[in-house]
Amino acid sequence: MTRRSCAIYATGFICAHLLIVGIALVVAQVFQTMIHSRLKKEITLTEKSQVFESWKNPPPPVYMEYYFFNVTNPEVFMAGGKASVKQIGPYTYREYRPRENVTFLENGTKVYALNPKTFVFVPEKSVGDPQVDIVRTVNIPFVAIMNELNSYSFFLRTIVSMYINSLGIELFMTRTVHEVLWGFKDPLLTKVHSLKPEVDEYFGLMWKKNGTHEGEFVFHTGEQNYLDYGKIDTWNGLREMSWWSSNQSNMINGTDGAVFHPLINRNELLYIFAADLCRSIHLAYVEDVEVKGIQAYRFAPPNDVLMSPKNNPANAGFCVPAGDCLGTGVLKVSVCREGAPIVVSFPHFYQADPAYINAIDGLNPNKEEHETYLDLQPTAGVPIRACKRAQLNIILKRVQGFPKTKNITETIFPIMFVNETATIDDESAAQMRSLLLIVTLVSNFPVLIVGLGIILLLVFLVLFCRNRQKKTAKDDTAYTPVSDKTDESSETPASQPMKNGSYIAMSPVEAQKC
Repeated sequence: MTRRSCAIYATGFICAHLLIVGIALVVAQVFQTMIHSRLKKEITLTEKSQVFESWKNPPPPVYMEYYFFNVTNPEVFMAGGKASVKQIGPYTYREYRPRENVTFLENGTKVYALNPKTFVFVPEKSVGDPQVDIVRTVNIPFVAIMNELNSYSFFLRTIVSMYINSLGIELFMTRTVHEVLWGFKDPLLTKVHSLKPEVDEYFGLMWKKNGTHEGEFVFHTGEQNYLDYGKIDTWNGLREMSWWSSNQSNMINGTDGAVFHPLINRNELLYIFAADLCRSIHLAYVEDVEVKGIQAYRFAPPNDVLMSPKNNPANAGFCVPAGDCLGTGVLKVSVCREGAPIVVSFPHFYQADPAYINAIDGLNPNKEEHETYLDLQPTAGVPIRACKRAQLNIILKRVQGFPKTKNITETIFPIMFVNETATIDDESAAQMRSLLLIVTLVSNFPVLIVGLGIILLLVFLVLFCRNRQKKTAKDDTAYTPVSDKTDESSETPASQPMKNGSYIAMSPVEAQKC
């Protein structure tokens, strides 16, 4: 056997083994299983975990954009007409949210933490100065007092109404953006405070929320089950709430939105507990997206999250008292926030009943600006980009004993909405891309082996065919036999020897006579 033949058969031998081993590894998914097992083990909230530090001190900058609805025709609304509003903003603040007092519990399977939030104004991302810009909006302390007195006698309500009129307090107030957001000393609450010291005399939508936390959380570390990674075990010592009218609605499900378990698939629902909404919500897969070169899955709340119980009976538990339900797209949260009849929705009543949108002039809901969504890298379960958008509203209606409300039409009135955004920073994105490249190469190593085997198979076939062609050509180059005619052989000189038979030459030439 020549060297050429040895090389050809060696190529075929290696090719066969690569294909067999590669196909076996692909079918058995050995490398994928190995990577998945490593991810399940490494992505946990333990001190040795690589993700623990980023969970404790989140690197991506978080921005809070506040938009206000400035009321342009309060007199028309008070007379029974339709209110008109104009959106102003954003007024942007950088949010810092480190986790503090981190303590591991139950042999590292759970972790306790506080999550205080601090806000710093960012003028370059804002439309103006919140301490200068003026906004006209609903006088929420006034509405809160009317709401509290609604269960008292008509006579008492009338007396209080007369007293409020003597103070010159109206249903709408004009304040700076900073005052409405971060607080001011309200004249009406000051009077109430003198009678009931437990009532705070200051009011602001974010009053006492700068530098404070939303409660004490205990999270699962994922040490026992990777699917529990980051899930809330208790909030303020509770495993379920008691405000709503059904056990399902009172459940505390999911994470706080900062982390999710690895190996997310498109078919699952992701649950987030939102303390500011006093409930858990779920997100469903929408589409594949790309953020800074990283492939991600986009999840968003489906239409049924705030759907009316008439269309989604599962939401009946959010009606308090039972049976007292609002329409699609809004949720009354005053059950967990004493005082004014506060209602939350998506901005501009996005995904809400058209009746709420049409009740106010100046609203224009659209998906691009008002949808809440979360872009997750599915392998690691890491949020790459997030936009949490929520609107604060208040119910305005007639209250007997308060003549100023006698002409108004019951309306869910928009106050302001917030756009909370976060996008992975460039350094973290580069690290994520490198990590995903390694994971992809290792996971697809069997495919590379199969690919190499196919290439060698093609090389083997080409070499084998060329070798066969050359062998056939050699067989066709034999010389023809020498002629032995009797008439010529008799004339041949005796001194010249006779040559019989035939021989094979190296090149195809015709045999000549001797």
